[in-house]
Order: sequence, then C-alpha cells, then structure tokens
Amino acid sequence: MKKFLLYSFFATLFIGCSSDNSSSTPEEQMYFPPNDGNVTWETKTVEELGWNQNAVQPLLTYLEEKNTKSFIILVNGRIVMENYFNGHSSSLPWYWASAGKTLTATVTGIAQQEGLININNKVSDYLGTGWTSAPLSKENLITCKNLLSMNSGLDDTLGDDVSPSNLQYVADAGSRWAYHNVYVKLQDVVAQASGQNWSTYFNTKLRDKIGMTGGSWIESDGLSVYWSTARNMARFGLLSLNKGKWNGNQIVDESYYNEATNTSQSLNQAYGYLWWLNGKSTYRLPGLQLLFSGVLIPNAPSDMYAALGKNDQKIYVIPSKKMVIIRMGEVANPENPTFALSGFDNELWDKINDLYQ
Repeated sequence: MKKFLLYSFFATLFIGCSSDNSSSTPEEQMYFPPNDGNVTWETKTVEELGWNQNAVQPLLTYLEEKNTKSFIILVNGRIVMENYFNGHSSSLPWYWASAGKTLTATVTGIAQQEGLININNKVSDYLGTGWTSAPLSKENLITCKNLLSMNSGLDDTLGDDVSPSNLQYVADAGSRWAYHNVYVKLQDVVAQASGQNWSTYFNTKLRDKIGMTGGSWIESDGLSVYWSTARNMARFGLLSLNKGKWNGNQIVDESYYNEATNTSQSLNQAYGYLWWLNGKSTYRLPGLQLLFSGVLIPNAPSDMYAALGKNDQKIYVIPSKKMVIIRMGEVANPENPTFALSGFDNELWDKINDLYQ
C-alpha cells in the first residue's frame, strides 16, 4: 500500500527545472519576534513588498480547498500572510509529523557543540550494544550521522516501531539510503549524553530560547511527535533561515546548520540532516530504492530546503528570498496521501509564484 501511494505521487509531479522568481526581496534588517508568547510580531503587507495582490485570494481559496489549517509567509522575519482555515485558529496546536525531524537534527547539533556527543561516533557509544537486531559488527558501523542522513542500512519496510527486534540489518551503514524512523534514536542519544530526558533538554536548549511557547512532544503510535501553533513552527523556520542564529544569539553552530542543509551523503543529493533539499539534479523518495532525475519540487526556488511531514505539514526555507513559509493541516489530496513529499508541494508553489509580479 505504501509503495502504491508513493507511486501515485509521481503521477502528479512533473520533472523540470526549478523556478526562481525574478522579484528580489527588499533589503532590510532581519526581524525576530520577542519571546512573549507569540503576541507581538511585526508585519509587512503584500503591497509594501510590491507583490501581486490579485494572486492572494486564489491562493487562499486553494489552501482552504486543500484542507489547510494554518498558512504563514515570513519575509525578513515579518509576517506577510497569516491565515487560518477550516475551524483552526492561531492559538490551536497542530502536529508537525515528520517535519519535526528537523527539530531532532537541530538539537543533535546543539548537543554536539556542547561536547556531549560527536555525530561521527557510533550510536552504540551512547546507547550501548543491542539497540538493533543487526549483528554486532554491523550495528557498530551505524553512526549518529547515519541516522541524520537516513543511511543506517536498517530495514525500512518493517513499520515505525524502533524497538531492537524491529531494527534489522539490510545493508552496511552508509551504503543504502532509506527513509526510516530510526532517526528518533537520536533523541535517546541526546538524553543519555545529557543526563536529561529529551523534552527537558529540547525545551531548555531550543524551544524556550526562540519563544516556541507551549509546544510539546506527544507520544503517538510509539513515536514522539511535536505539536505546536503555526507561529511556533514559523519561529523555528526563522531560526533555520538564519542558520541557527536568533536575534544575535547563535543557538546552533552555523557550520553545523550548513552541513544539515546541504547534501549529507552520496546516495540522495536531495537530503541533508533530516532536511529535504531542492535544486539537486537527482533525488530519492521514501519507500523506494529508485533514483530519479530532476529536482525535488520544480516550481520552488532551487535554493530552498524544507521540512516535510505526513499529511502535508510544511516548512519551506528560501534563503535567496529571505522567506519562510508554513503550512499545517490535513492531507491536501486525500486520494493521494503520502508520508513526506507530495504533489501538493509543486501545486502550492505554482500558486505562491503568482504572488510575485
């Protein structure tokens, strides 16, 4: 069933060159909202940016029709569009799904800069041996970086369960790319190395420092899923746009963020440390051992990197436009549900592009 859903995605996604809009983002100082519980946030109007006002309503209509709950566009940190649909509001939390993988990648970087871990070390240095069912010699090949890069070599066809019995050897670490929820073991690595539980370390080192008030990790089907408001998701997107810096404070090393948002291994050009990367010449997708030619999201800017989650949870970060875009909601195309990337990404960017004159 999973492979069928992913194959049906290909029917909606055409291969082509990525689209960069000709308009330039105005030069102005980057803005960071205060850590005051999401109350204060500077805005910028569509008109002030010189965008096409006539394209706003078609975009909003499309978003509502596609089961969207929240939609935000930031430029230079300021809110340009903030809209809620289908009974949602600014105060209601929603789940990030796999878009939250990037939270784990970011906190892993924080733990490394604090000297608690080294991503090049094997996972068993922190969790002990036997955290998988792989032979010991194969388990000891798996580094924290392999978990960040999705090339652990563990079997991705066995579902979301990350207990040792379900983490089985398929190939040597580093030799096979496969989208796998084993990345979540990085949360255990950080907890073990820091002597704190994951939520406490996350809240102290990331959430509270950028004002993501009220967000929390909630256990769901054996996985830890992050829930927050759309504005909190936008805060994290803004941190990512600024390569780990928040209002003059370097929360995460910029060098680590550069690694995270560039190709992390040779098997899938379009994947960093749990971030999806646009503008590459080839890519791989969840559930398939196939290499596809072309860019990930043809209509989106080539320098975009993205956090993508089940049922079309989206964080788009576009450095060339100094822009962050957030979409939360139900699956956009119920007849074609997917687990991360979907045809909706390309359709949505077609509408976003119309905003530019």
